[in-house]
Amino acid sequence: MRHSRRRLLAGLCVASVAIGLAGCQSTSTPAPSAYLPTTSVLPATPITMSSLGFIAPDYGPMQDKFPVAGIDTKKLDRKYLRQEVDFVTTEPPGTVVVDPQNKFLYFVQPGGRAIRYGVGVGKAGFAWSGEATINSKQEWPDWYPPKEMIDRRPDIKPQLTQLQSGIGMHGGPGNPLGARAMYLWQGGKDTLFRIHGTVEPYSIGSNVSSGCIRMINQDAIDLYNRVQVGARVVVLGNGTKVSDIVKQQKPQPNQTTPPKAG
Repeated sequence: MRHSRRRLLAGLCVASVAIGLAGCQSTSTPAPSAYLPTTSVLPATPITMSSLGFIAPDYGPMQDKFPVAGIDTKKLDRKYLRQEVDFVTTEPPGTVVVDPQNKFLYFVQPGGRAIRYGVGVGKAGFAWSGEATINSKQEWPDWYPPKEMIDRRPDIKPQLTQLQSGIGMHGGPGNPLGARAMYLWQGGKDTLFRIHGTVEPYSIGSNVSSGCIRMINQDAIDLYNRVQVGARVVVLGNGTKVSDIVKQQKPQPNQTTPPKAG
């Protein structure tokens, strides 16, 4: 596949109420791929009542190394809740496909299916696209803000300390990278972009970061448990969305073609 290269700004992912940003960077644009999602989408996980309001079962409180708070799903558009969808593609199972325009991340499954998650993506001026590989994964990762960010944001210095690999913040409930992080590399080099959890779950579905792909912590944990180190990650760009490259499929007898799903 052909790749057009363009220089992008070194990003800093906005991921914390008190802190704001985490470093990210990429230098490539996407190669065209044949994504062939079908147009029928299963409903989201059934909603149940709890003391927090309407809570999807997978978004309740979790006991992990640190506690993970439950999410009030009434504060999110239901389409951004984790669900399984039809997704016929030439990409093999285990591939991650990100559609920034629609704020979805797809984890490709066998049999023409995918698990779809809602995500937060780069805001104007910090969007990126291309192909990468998950080089490593970490639970409750430490956060190392770039020096340029620290220089611009002296207010975060009291929250930083000397860690093993430099100045940063220990992993934990208040860390901008959340409960899990998956590190994206290109050509044997760290892009500084990550797929990670967030302490701002209600920002999902927005252009809020400076390049990183943020997920609800429960979703970041779910994807972390499924995806393998070495997995291919494709981030669509240049206004391309999954539904733009749908291959029209012939309806079966006595069936009608359903509307496209983005």
